[in-house]
Amino acid sequence: MAEDRMTHRIVTVVMALIAVLAFVFSFGNVWSLALRLGVPRPVAPLIAPMVDLSVLGLLVALRHLSLHGVPAAQLRGAVRLMHLSGLLTLSLNVAEPIITGHYGRAALDAVAPVLLLGWAQVGPQLLRSFRDISSPAPVPAPPAAPPAASTPASSSTAVPGPLLEAARRIADDHRAEHGEPIAPAQLRARLGVSMPLAAAAHAQLSA
Repeated sequence: MAEDRMTHRIVTVVMALIAVLAFVFSFGNVWSLALRLGVPRPVAPLIAPMVDLSVLGLLVALRHLSLHGVPAAQLRGAVRLMHLSGLLTLSLNVAEPIITGHYGRAALDAVAPVLLLGWAQVGPQLLRSFRDISSPAPVPAPPAAPPAASTPASSSTAVPGPLLEAARRIADDHRAEHGEPIAPAQLRARLGVSMPLAAAAHAQLSA
């Protein structure tokens, strides 16, 4: 839907702007700190981009993977590296004003890195949640079919063992993240399989 695409774009633009602003904001601070610590002048301007470009690259990767339904458990390593990079950005930004005793400036310089850390945690979760609610709903059964026949039909579908294990991991991640069971339509979108097969896997997991 157009509304869903607009929401994705707004969240993506906000994440990108926070990353870019943190880069611009911290460049001068880190350069000044490096010179104060005796880092050679040709090397001093290179420190901030190494950290900030790591954050930007991870933000782009996490956005792409989150929109394509990669479970949160598989992104933990990237998220940890994102947090480490954000903490490095925060430390490098506030070190120079703290050394000089300008604590008000240190608090101001901490704003961009703290926001970056927050969006690094919340942004991918928001994108995954938007993707879940925008998944297509299951096609209703024909009116003539008796309601009781729908459950045996989905249970009788053979679900391969590896697919069932993948469905179990996705369901566990969804419950851990949202505190509620995953819906068959959400499971179908994550697995990329037909609705009857997803419904059969969902029925076996719920049994």
